[in-house]
Amino acid sequence: MSPKTRRIGYARVSTLRQDLERQLRALKRYGCDLVFSDKASGKTVAGRPDLEAALTQLDEGDEFVIAEWDRATRSMWDGLQIIKRVIESKAVIRVLDRSYIDLSTPMGQGFMALFSAMAEDERQRIIKRTHEGRQVARERGVKMGRKPKLNAKQVAEIRQRLANGEKSRDLGDSYGVSRSTIARVGA
Repeated sequence: MSPKTRRIGYARVSTLRQDLERQLRALKRYGCDLVFSDKASGKTVAGRPDLEAALTQLDEGDEFVIAEWDRATRSMWDGLQIIKRVIESKAVIRVLDRSYIDLSTPMGQGFMALFSAMAEDERQRIIKRTHEGRQVARERGVKMGRKPKLNAKQVAEIRQRLANGEKSRDLGDSYGVSRSTIARVGA
């Protein structure tokens, strides 16, 4: 690498609960000068400000380093767009978990497009399995979502007290819930 050449790294996880540490360590070990990371869905590259910032930083000769390709994108089209933008910047792309693929060649880029398609397929299968699992749980009578803040007895009491003219704010304080929760009970 010439003195001017930079290694610009990128990592992503899907949710705030997931940890970027493993990917960030890999980028640091590789010697990235700048590292960008997002906690956002892999469905699309839209809504990922750090990916956009990383791609915007690229200059001729720079190396765009992605810790894990399927974390960068779960869409074949978006994967191709990332590769295209890196090439248009006259930079090179390196994917640490696919180091055996030379992304400076059309064949290497084609392999990454294939990996993007496989990641997209996996995402669709995860969505399908999750949907089917929820459906089976509902059929078994499992209630989805947050546990109600009030039980049936409390709801009946609140409705009676509202009918007697008590204020939502006072009832909320009495039951330890917000005024809007009381308003929903009374609706």
